[in-house]
Amino acid sequence: MAKGKTNKTGTAVNLPSLILTFILLIIWQAAAMGIDAAYILPTPIQVIKKLWELRVTLVTVHLPATIGVTAIGLVISIVLGVALAVLMDAFPKAEKALYPIIIASQTIPTTAIAPLFILWFGYSIWSKVLVTILITFFPITITVFDGFKATKRELEELLTTYGATKKDIFFNLKLPTALPNFFSAIKMAVPMSVIGAAIAEWLGAQSGLGYFSKRMMTQLDGAGVFAPIVLLSAVAMLAVAVINAVEKRVVTWRKEI
Repeated sequence: MAKGKTNKTGTAVNLPSLILTFILLIIWQAAAMGIDAAYILPTPIQVIKKLWELRVTLVTVHLPATIGVTAIGLVISIVLGVALAVLMDAFPKAEKALYPIIIASQTIPTTAIAPLFILWFGYSIWSKVLVTILITFFPITITVFDGFKATKRELEELLTTYGATKKDIFFNLKLPTALPNFFSAIKMAVPMSVIGAAIAEWLGAQSGLGYFSKRMMTQLDGAGVFAPIVLLSAVAMLAVAVINAVEKRVVTWRKEI
């Protein structure tokens, strides 16, 4: 019974999204047909055809390059972001020192700093990974830190009166409290990491979906520009879906709430 109810709820939740997506595709198709210039705005059908024609090149050459950059950048961002959040939570002086710098790091335009990374590291993977890290570590750090701060002070004091150490409070109270925030941060960081990798590849690379999209633009191939973008979106949506599934298994108390 519970399983059927869950399935019905899931279908009900997804139906509005499917309807809205269908409406947007119709609007896109109509606008593209009205403009009648595929190099500016191809139709969804033209994009799907191009995606099928280029499937071998995109999936075997350029998609792995982008996923590699995204995965490395995301892993480093998670480690760095969580470490900074723990450090700022444990030491108020570290929070005062690091918080303004973390905020300031997000004021740097990506298009301005990316060419410098390419100048320093060339067209290697690390120039693109650094761009991805710069974009993604911020939401992880701030969201996880806010999760630590959301811990009720009364509960901390109660555990302290029972003889709990700071380590006990962190692992038994603060960490579970911040876990939903952690998954929310990851779900935000995944699309941003994909965008960061694509931007870095667009500005300077020898492979990757961003590089391929730029190459198609120089050839005035509108469908070729959109095809890698659609593939990137599909990969990001799949990754977020996987994270959602993991979150439901790990953060079980959310169902009760």
